[in-house]
Amino acid sequence: MAVKIRLRRMGAKKAPFYRIVVADSRYPRDGRFIEEIGVYDPTREPSVIKIDAEKAKKWIANGAQPTDTVRALMKKNDLL
Repeated sequence: MAVKIRLRRMGAKKAPFYRIVVADSRYPRDGRFIEEIGVYDPTREPSVIKIDAEKAKKWIANGAQPTDTVRALMKKNDLL
């Protein structure tokens, strides 16, 4: 089972915000997930990025692969 740390789109049309979740890579983008570890709101100025560092590090240590976008967000928060 390939586990990914990725974004799950929430919010209204043309007003998105995202939850950062850990999910099986076979599930759809907005489908079932294992655990929520943060949020990302690009519509605010400046954009809001909140990630639970302990949960993120635990999942990465267990083999979860962050997507490119989540990896960039983690670098902004100095988690990688």
